[in-house]
Amino acid sequence: MRLENCWFCSSTIYPGHGIQFVRNDAKIFRFCRSKCHKNFKMKRNPRKVKWTKAYRQLHGKDMTQDATFEFERKRNRPERYDRNLTEQTLKAIPLIIKIRHDGLEKHISNRHKPGKRKEIQKDSKEVAQDIGMLPKKLISNELANPEKTKIKVKVVQQQTEDYAMEE
Repeated sequence: MRLENCWFCSSTIYPGHGIQFVRNDAKIFRFCRSKCHKNFKMKRNPRKVKWTKAYRQLHGKDMTQDATFEFERKRNRPERYDRNLTEQTLKAIPLIIKIRHDGLEKHISNRHKPGKRKEIQKDSKEVAQDIGMLPKKLISNELANPEKTKIKVKVVQQQTEDYAMEE
């Protein structure tokens, strides 16, 4: 069973599905659905259409440089299989999946950090501008909080002998 990729959105095309377009120069374009085919006919660039894989990779939305993707690379030469190697590979698959999942979580959290930082700055600025709109009780509770209040310390300056003699 041969699985092809859509030329426009890079999704998988299963046998018996999709549309195939052959240009005059004998170049073959395969599309997963009519949406991709229509966008191709409208001469749209997949890197500029937000729902395509090319756009997501170009703008850092998807993980592209992950070492675990190297395992699923397409290999065109036939390979002799060793039973022990196959067994080790099958045992390693859950570990690879776990590593990929952890990397994906880290990628997503790193991708959201700048937005969260901007949101916190925007919220703090808005609170600072509209502090008068908050209820008085809430403001007084914040000021009564011992962690945030400033403690006044009375500093007494000691007179030295020289200063005392001048008087």
